[in-house]
Parts: sequence; structure tokens; C-alpha cells
Amino acid sequence: MDLVRTKEELRVARAAIESSALVGLVPTMGNLHAGHLELVDRARSQCTKVIATIFVNPLQFGSGEDFSTYPRMLEQDSDLLMGRGADLLFAPSVEEMYPRGRIDHTNVTTAHLTSMLCGASRPGHFDGVATVVSKLFNLIRPHVALFGEKDWQQMTLIRAMASDLDFPIEVVAVPTVRERSGLALSSRNSYLSDQEREKAPLLYSTLVGVKEKVLQGDSRYGFLEQEACAILAKSGFVPDYVSIREGSTLKNANTGSTDRRVFGAAHLGKARLIDNIAIDA
Repeated sequence: MDLVRTKEELRVARAAIESSALVGLVPTMGNLHAGHLELVDRARSQCTKVIATIFVNPLQFGSGEDFSTYPRMLEQDSDLLMGRGADLLFAPSVEEMYPRGRIDHTNVTTAHLTSMLCGASRPGHFDGVATVVSKLFNLIRPHVALFGEKDWQQMTLIRAMASDLDFPIEVVAVPTVRERSGLALSSRNSYLSDQEREKAPLLYSTLVGVKEKVLQGDSRYGFLEQEACAILAKSGFVPDYVSIREGSTLKNANTGSTDRRVFGAAHLGKARLIDNIAIDA
């Protein structure tokens, strides 16, 4: 596996890939876990060349968030990617990606998808996601880009951005990888203490409980959302939201919706945990 650090090195490496190759992209912020490696495995199964990226994107972090302390372990991550068959790793610096700084540059936004759910409490976060992913799409020109379902809102806005800006890229959703307890794998799980890790699977089980009640015919969505938040708060979480939405549009779901998902986000100690599960088949 080759490692490149600059956009010019990336362009040269991309140009060297034969024109007939089907190129898959796996964008990450590093600190890789089994969920990331599942994305690489899926890309490897669908594509002839796999390009991974590691970039801790400052535009995705708000004031007081963990940009400066986010784990950076390029050597270990490179070994993991090489072991799973990635062909190329692009790991640029912040200065390489934003030569005019964090503020003085063009932003990409999908406003209709960024003000809800995680976007409500993390203003600017999804603009940062859309901006960096659009840059990666332009630089790498993949045929397929793979994202985990745990970050469903992120994946939805990237699909919208790719469609609206006419990127000829298939955005593939890969099912969430979980611990045996049900806890969704996340780089930020490392922030959990041993005691918090024992509690953390309650977020998933609470969402499962909401799903079961909806499938049993309970249409009091607002009540179920409030009840779920109360369950989490009682166990020491600081809930951000629990919300029943349409998976394709992220609009509030109703009894006529056919692709309902239940989303949840909550703080537990230093970690902010997010998860979602499908209600409808």
C-alpha cells in the first residue's frame, strides 16, 4: 500500500491507476476500528482498487469539541489498512487541505439536512463534512464511496450532495458494526470509562425498545421519544435527542411512512454516542 501526503502526490497516484479500474473510496478520520475495516472489506469486494483517507477535519469540530485531542495514530492505522488490502492511503495535513486556513475558503452546505438531529447541537458540523467530502470526491474521482450506517445523517447528506452536484459516484451504506452488547463501534468509545462502557449499550437497547413499540402499533411518536430520553437520563446519560424519522429524507415520520428509523444521541461522560436502527424492513 502506498501512502501519499499531498494533493499533487495523490493526483499522480490516481493518474497511475488504469482507466478500467473500479475505484472505491473509504474516507475516515483515523483511529480505526472494526467498523472502518468492514468498509474496506466491502470496498475490496466491490472494487478493483481501494483508496482510503485519514484526515481529522477541523471543519467538523465545533468550539469546545475534541479536535486537539482526537486520537491520531497514523502508523497503526496504516498497518490495519494494509492488512485489509487497501491500495492507497491519502493522509494530508490541515494546511494541505485548507491552505488559506479554516475560515477563508469555499464551503459546501446541504442546508435542508444540517439543522436537524445532530446538526441542531453541532452547528457547522455537517457543512464541514460536505466540504471535505466534496474535495475528496474531486481529488480521488472514485466510482464508489462507502460510509457506515451509524452515521446515517452524514451518509444521507453526502448522497444528496453527490446527486445535487452531479458527482458520478455511488454512495454505499454499510451496516453498523456492533459489540456483542449492541454498542455501535465508534472511535469515541475510547473516551468511555469502564463503568460508562457497561452503561453505553443502553442507547442501542432503548432504540430497540422504541422500534418494538412502534411495530406493535403505538403511534404516539412524540411520547415514545420523550420516554426514551427519560430512560437514558435516569441511567446517567445526558440525552441530545431520540427521534423517529424517515430514513430517506430525515423528515419526521408518521404512520404512513414506509422507511422509518429511530435515531438517538446522548452524552455519557466525555463521549457523545450516536446510533440509529431501521424500524421498517
